[in-house]
Parts: sequence; C-alpha cells; structure tokens
Amino acid sequence: MSTPQFGQHPPPLRTLAHVSDTHLLADGALQFGAIDTTARLRAALERLTRLDPAPDAIVVTGDLADLGEPGAYQQLRELVDPLAVDLGAQVVWVMGNHDERPAYAAGLFGEQVTQEQPQDRVHDVRGLRVVSLDTTVPGYHHGELREEQLEWLADVLATPAEHGTVLALHHPPIPVPMVPAAAIIELLDQDGLAGVLEGSDVVSILGGHFHFSSHSTFAGIPVSVAAATCYLEDPAPLGRFTSAVDAHQSVNVVHVYADRVVHSIVPVAQEPEVAGHPAAVVDQLAALSPQERRELVSRKDSALDD
Repeated sequence: MSTPQFGQHPPPLRTLAHVSDTHLLADGALQFGAIDTTARLRAALERLTRLDPAPDAIVVTGDLADLGEPGAYQQLRELVDPLAVDLGAQVVWVMGNHDERPAYAAGLFGEQVTQEQPQDRVHDVRGLRVVSLDTTVPGYHHGELREEQLEWLADVLATPAEHGTVLALHHPPIPVPMVPAAAIIELLDQDGLAGVLEGSDVVSILGGHFHFSSHSTFAGIPVSVAAATCYLEDPAPLGRFTSAVDAHQSVNVVHVYADRVVHSIVPVAQEPEVAGHPAAVVDQLAALSPQERRELVSRKDSALDD
C-alpha cells in the first residue's frame, strides 16, 4: 500500500530509479582487485525494493560492464530482470564508455551489431518518454554524438510525449569542477545537443560517468548525475589527482510531476538508525485531519519528538 499524501502536492506521475556505473565483471573478478561490483549492485537493487511508490522504470546510465564482457551482461540481466518483473518496472539500458556495443546489444537486446552502430533507443514508460542516447566513442573514454544521432533525436522530439521526455546518457553535458580529470573525458561539442534540446519537451537529463553525484542545468533543463554503485570518485581527496574509494555508493530516484521533476539521492549502505518511528505511525497519521496532523507533527512540544 502506498503512503498517503500528507503535503500539498499530488503524487508524482511517474517514478524512475536511476542507477549508474555498475561495472560488472565476469567470473567473480574484483574491480581493482578490491571491489565486488556484483555485491555492490545487489545492495543497490535491494534498496529499490523499498521505494514507495515503486519505480515505473529502472534506468541504468552506462558502464554496465567494466570490460564489456558478454558474461557481465548476462549477470546483469540475471540480477536486474527479476527485480524489474517483481516491481512491474521497465528497464532502460544506456551505453557507457566501458561497454562494448556488440556484447551490449547481444547480451541485452539479442541483436548483432558492429562497434560503429550507436545504441540509441526510445522507451514509452506509460506516457513518459525515456530516450537512451549512446554517447560513446569506440576505443575511447570521452563522449561524442554523431550528426546523424542528433538528427535522429530531433526527429524523435519533434512529437511531444504525453508526460514529456527524460533523456538518459552516460556522459553528462555539464562542467565537472570537482574532478578536473573527468573534464578530459567529457562529452565533446555539447552545443550541438543543446540546439536539439532547446524548446523540446525534455524535462530532465540523467547521466553517470563521474562516479559522484552532481546536478546542473543544460539548455535550461535540469541535469542529474547518479553516483556509481561500484566505487565513488572522491571529489575532495587529500594530495591526490584522482582517488577511488569503496564507500558512499548511491542510487537516485526521479519523481516526475506535471510541472517539475524531483531528484533524490538514496545511499546504498545500510547504516544504524539513531532515531525514527515505526511504520504503524503512517496509518495513525492518515486517520487524522490535515490540521490534526500538523499539530501533532509540526509542534515543537509534540510527543512525536520524544
């Protein structure tokens, strides 16, 4: 049962779980010889089972496989597909610079493609259009978009969707002042993409690649970058140019409303609770009038503060 709406805003139209940079490795190999990326993803997916409302789609913005191994994509499907079925959610896959197009397309879509065929797709999430845009460059870690991809995207966006469009790509089109190294492998020629998006029905842009959470705007559209499930790139390291740490992994939740989009960060690690209330409080609050709820919860001398 969904939690009642206690505030002035209606429920979101659609909810997306935004996961990024899973970097799965085949045969149980450890990333950097230290990080079990499969275990980290399992923990992240367990978090998604707690979301209320449940996500309408799980959007994974690239670097699905650390080395582009076919076995890693098979493992990814084995982890994500059953959860998506249980939640009643679609899955939106996005290519990342660590992915390899032939193995990606074969493992996730059952298609045979070459390294030169961009993996761009459109998903209809009950009236919310989610476009998966492939910004990868074979053999490189930076991002680019071909002219034909921009023309394809412009054609897609020429017809507005019922609830607007969310654009999902791996390389976010925003500055990266916290990690200068990432600017070397950013999305190139971003003005071309901006020209396509200006005046469109795109309400949010989702990205990954940075391995830490970041937010900005692009062509007047909010951009949300999800941190990785495998490791965090420390944005404030001590005496290091780059520093990967096995901590602070998180996923994002995207709530799409008729007039706005809300992005929230959900930590993956389960930490000890130091204060809280039992779930039974929800039904008790729902039985009260809005004024009674406000008196009980908002008053500084409320018994709930004890």
